[in-house]
Amino acid sequence: MGKIRVSPSLISADPANLEADVFSVKEAGADLLHLDVMDGHFVPNLTYGPLTAERLCHYGIPLDIHLMVDNPDSVVPLFLPHASYLTVHVEAATHLHRLLQLIKDHGVKAGVALNPATPPDTISYVLDLVDLVLVMTVNPGWGGQKCLTGMAEKVKAVKSMVESSGRSIDIAVDGGITSMNAGLFVSSGADILVSGSHVFKASDRRSTILALKESTPKHP
Repeated sequence: MGKIRVSPSLISADPANLEADVFSVKEAGADLLHLDVMDGHFVPNLTYGPLTAERLCHYGIPLDIHLMVDNPDSVVPLFLPHASYLTVHVEAATHLHRLLQLIKDHGVKAGVALNPATPPDTISYVLDLVDLVLVMTVNPGWGGQKCLTGMAEKVKAVKSMVESSGRSIDIAVDGGITSMNAGLFVSSGADILVSGSHVFKASDRRSTILALKESTPKHP
């Protein structure tokens, strides 16, 4: 098992003090910044756009952009210049293979996300283009939800698929991730922990991020 990375989700940051929150988690040891882009259609919420992504590029921390939008084909080009990782949902992408190829052609790492009800085998045919699989551990759209710990079994299934492919593919989990449940997902195969309110509401963000990185594998 490699190094565990932490990607604080900006959905739980203070929009009025976004710059301060970004500097805070960067100094606290965050490896990535997770930017949720929501359109009010694919999920019932609206968040950030490409201008925010452009500003975030200047803070010196890789940007992990998660598109929760209908018609991602029209949205992906807006975020390609700003992303280190760009993740689209299998449930929303009509031409997933073509979209992932477009992302990779621009030198960006291509991710594919799975909602809780979506089986892992729906992405088996595109694994040759995937750099990141994002397993949603809540139904997406809002921060602060309770984690669906049963998704650890899906992480195991994704890990098995990745190992069978022979490729180096990151596995991330997103939704209600805390230092109390992170070990369950780490033991199942996750190596990127997306955590929003657990990090941004912490009185000591450095200790919180460190605790996530040092998550001890646990079993249910």
